[in-house]
Amino acid sequence: MTKTQRMLAAFALAGAAAGLAAPAASAAPMAPIALPDLPQAAPGMPEGAVPGSVQEIGDKVIPGVNQLSQLTDLPNQLWPVLAPAAPVVGLLEGVQ
Repeated sequence: MTKTQRMLAAFALAGAAAGLAAPAASAAPMAPIALPDLPQAAPGMPEGAVPGSVQEIGDKVIPGVNQLSQLTDLPNQLWPVLAPAAPVVGLLEGVQ
């Protein structure tokens, strides 16, 4: 058997095994998806220390994500400042 024939046979066997496993996997009942419980405040904690809902958590997380996405745009914002120095930097790279 050539190497190509062995590879084709291996793919055929893997496909057959996956085909036999698929009906067994689809027969299993699906588990319901549930959100995790929100954390509970410890005694003596201030009222707003623990979020009261998933929406409140999202409201606190989304501004942070927006700030991180602004960092990805930082090179585009700095390019007008750095563009005049680009030829000098290119010459310095050639010296190394």
